[in-house]
Parts: sequence; C-alpha cells; structure tokens
Amino acid sequence: MGSGPLRFSVLILTVMQGPDKGRKFELPDHEPQLIGRSSEALPLTDNTVSRRHAELTPDDGVWWIRDLQSQNGTYVNGVRIGERIRLKPGDQIRTGATLFVFGNAEAGEEDVIRLLGADLLESEIEQTMTSNEDSVILAEPEPRAAEHLRVIYRVTTITTQAISKQELLKKVLELVMAEFKPERGFVLLGGGEPDDPLKPAVVKYRTPPKDKDEAQLAVSRTILDHALRDAQGILCTNAMADPRFAAGDSVQRLRIRSAICSPIRFRDRTFGALWVDSSIANYTFTHEQLALLNAIGQHAGLALANADLYSQKLQTERLAAIGQTVAQLSHAIKNILQGLRGGADVVEMGLKKDDLKIAKGGWEILKRNLDRIVSLTLNMLAFSRQRQVEPELAPLGPLIDECAQLMEGQCNTKGVALIVDTDPEMPPVPIDGPLVHQALMNLLTNAVEAVEPGRGVVTVRSTFHAPGARGEGSPATIEIAVIDNGPGIPKDRMQRIFEPFHTTKGTRGTGLGLAVTKRIVEEHRGRIRVESAEGQGATFRILLPADAGKMIDPSETAHSKAGGMEIP
Repeated sequence: MGSGPLRFSVLILTVMQGPDKGRKFELPDHEPQLIGRSSEALPLTDNTVSRRHAELTPDDGVWWIRDLQSQNGTYVNGVRIGERIRLKPGDQIRTGATLFVFGNAEAGEEDVIRLLGADLLESEIEQTMTSNEDSVILAEPEPRAAEHLRVIYRVTTITTQAISKQELLKKVLELVMAEFKPERGFVLLGGGEPDDPLKPAVVKYRTPPKDKDEAQLAVSRTILDHALRDAQGILCTNAMADPRFAAGDSVQRLRIRSAICSPIRFRDRTFGALWVDSSIANYTFTHEQLALLNAIGQHAGLALANADLYSQKLQTERLAAIGQTVAQLSHAIKNILQGLRGGADVVEMGLKKDDLKIAKGGWEILKRNLDRIVSLTLNMLAFSRQRQVEPELAPLGPLIDECAQLMEGQCNTKGVALIVDTDPEMPPVPIDGPLVHQALMNLLTNAVEAVEPGRGVVTVRSTFHAPGARGEGSPATIEIAVIDNGPGIPKDRMQRIFEPFHTTKGTRGTGLGLAVTKRIVEEHRGRIRVESAEGQGATFRILLPADAGKMIDPSETAHSKAGGMEIP
C-alpha cells in the first residue's frame, strides 16, 4: 500500500439528521455558503428549509453563521440564533428538519497505511487463535468474562442497528479503541472478491498525528496474510523490533511493541481485518484481548453479511417491481394503441367512402383513446416523480368548476348528470392548484366511468369546516366529496383500491389514478377516505388543512414548523 501524501483536513458540513442524512458539503476557504432551497444554495431536499434560510461566511479563517429571517429559524447547539455568531468545530446547526455538524474532515485514510513485506519488517507470530464459533468469550475466567460480555453486548447492539457499513465499522472501531486503549487502530476491507486488495475503511488514532510520517501506519504483510488466509487472530509483541529500520524512519520512531490482528469473517467469507497496536513500553496485549477482538471481528462479519443479504433482497425486490410495472404499463399501453388503431381504421374507411358520418365515429374512438394515453402519461409522471407542493391561497370553487367543464363532453356522451355543489362562503384556501386539479380529475373520471349510461349521477361537493367544527380543538379543514350512484366497490377490494396498478376497470384502467390522488392528498398533509357498499354507489372524501395562518409562505418553505397539521 503506497505512502502517498496526507490530505490535510478541510472544513465540512455533515448532515446527521434529515432527508439528506449522510451527505457532506465542503466549505471553500473564501466563499460564503447559503443554506436553503434556492438554486445557489447547498443542494438540500428538505422541504422544511426556507429558500434562503441561513448564511455561512468565512472571515480570516473563522466561520460565522447568521439566520436570513427564515420561517423556522436557525439553531446552533439547540439555541435559536438572532444575530451573527462564530462557529467552532463540533457545533451542531439545525435548519428545519436538517441537522448539520460543523467540523474538519478526517485525514485521508486511504493514504496512511503502508504494508511491509518480510524484507522490510520481520514480525514473529507469538500467539494465534482460530476465528470461528469456538472463540467464546464466556470461557474466560472471572472477572474478565463479565467485562468481555459487556463489550460483546455493546457490539451486538451496534451491529443490529440499521446503519450503513461505514458507520457500522466506525462505531465498532470506536468501541475497540475505548476498550483496548491502543495507540492506533484501523479496519481493512476487501472489494468482495478473493483477489481484491484490502483498503482502509476506518482509521483511528488515540493522539492525532503531528505530521505525515507519524500518520503513516506500518503493517506487517506476513501477519495480515496469516490472519486472512488461516482465519486466525494474531497477537504479536515484537512488531517493530527489526533493527534494519534506519534511525528517524517513522516505523522505527513509532516503536510499536504490541499488535493484534483479527479477521472480520462470517462462515467461509473473510471481509477484512481489525488491527490495533501500541507503542507503550512494558505493555503488551493479552491472549484474552486477542479472544475478545476475534469475537468482535465475527460480530462485525455477521453484520456485514446481513447488510449484503439485505441489499441483495432490496435489489431483487426492485427488479421484480420494475418488471411488474413494465408488464402492467405495457398491457395498458397496448390496449390504448389497439383503440387508436381501431379508430384510425374507421376514420380511413370513412374518408375512402367519402362518408363524414363514419369518419366522425372513428374520430370519437381516436379522441377517447388519446385522452386515455394523456391521462396515463400524466399519472405516470406524477407517480414516479416526487414534486414539491407549492401551496397558494386560492378559491376552490373555480377549480372545481373547471374540472366539471372538462368532464362535460364525456358526461353528455354517456348521458350522465354532473352536479356541482360548492360552498359559496368558503374563503380562499392554501392548495397547490395543479396537483389538486389532477387529483379531482382522477376522481371525477372514475366516477363517470363507474355509473350506468343514461341513469348515472355524479356529484362533486365542497365544504369548509371552521376550527372546532369537527370536534374540540380540530383545525380548519376543507372537504371535497365526489359521489356517484354506480355499482359500488366490493368489500374485498376496498383495502386495495389505492394500491398502484390495482384496477377494477379491466382493460379500461391502469390502476394509477387513485394511487396518484392519494399521494397528492398526503403531500398536502391531508387524508382521503372512501365510503361504499356494493350496489349503493361510492363516495370519495378528500380532507385538506385549510388554516392559512399555519401554512408556510411558499416563498419560504413548503411545510410548517411542526412538520404538518394532523387532521382528526
């Protein structure tokens, strides 16, 4: 492993909580940085962060932060700031639902470990211990058994948490450093194949290195190969006793007197190795500590194997879902194309016979299938892409009237009565007009298609519920109900009507309309309910928050400080 240059630390913002958890943003030395959702800000997906939320400014190597009059405020170490304050490494910054940690990036871990062959480093293997199920810590004599059991319990807690591989190994090494108290420790991982070279995953020092030479870690390839090849933990007490190192060499200067190397292994697969060493005079690691590190390596190996299995399971499920989606969409598109071809054939027949009546009949078929493919495309886009809700105060009546006008032609063709009953006293309400329009059109289309030709009646009704009208303490809400006198929904299908690609229309439906409607309603922090009995029609009710005072200005952020208003 080469001894490339040490990367000096840079200031970074690390996202610890929120939708962007795990992301890191480097802070250039002389460039102010904006936190927010505008195009010039750090690229966050947190909708509770204002467009221009806070500003980080460098001043002669010192970074300052100030709030830009955001809706939710900016907090440093849990205290809301009202003026520009200085940041220190380790400070926690909260904006909306996002929690940052301000600090230095760790040293370049890929550059600090140097593998040394037998010609440069002679290290004798003093004790070994097989890393398998027989390495039982409970076999240790008291009082070490109780201490080791406590460590294993902590390792088990870490490895059962739903965290990334990198975070898992970092926490395991932190525990090892706390318990073994070595001078240095690191984790090496392979790339997944037997011949893949090992690379540093996590590196820790008890005392930060003073320079590049001190940061370099000399590792005996003989010991490492033995641990990985024979699945044995290695205890060595003369790791740096080789006199061939020149005076002043970093390896000689570190004077490592004791080291342990244990494989990270599960069954017949070796993921890598754990290494700890110490340069303290008259101190060596013990056989009991070797047994403990072996057990820790096995727990880490089990956790990494489970993580791989979980990733494979997710990938399999994704591929299965993609396959099912493609099959269902292909079926829906095929049916629409057959309708388009049939309409085109009728139009062509009418044109050849110079019969306008036949051509008009074919055009109606074409138009109907064109409307279906437009609806399918819009629903596919809405379902597959999360769009940020941008609420604005708007009257609901004109939006409902516009939807009714769009449905008028279909209702007249089928002989269906469409009744609009809107509340004239309803004040403007905070909604994303285009999204609510799409949701309402999906419900009206379903209702018109469900009722019987010549006898069907569809009613769309809007109601405003003032605060407390639906129970003590209830917030202001708007209710949009779409009611039809169709055949109703069978009881056994009620639980699945909002599932993607589940349809009761046969070849006439794609099963995306209600799924998209439900998503739109939930993105408005509302709820959708269905009431139906077989043979007695169906009623779909949309309940949305209507308290404009508690909605966030769309120029600031898309959600309230509390993360949404609950509708009882």
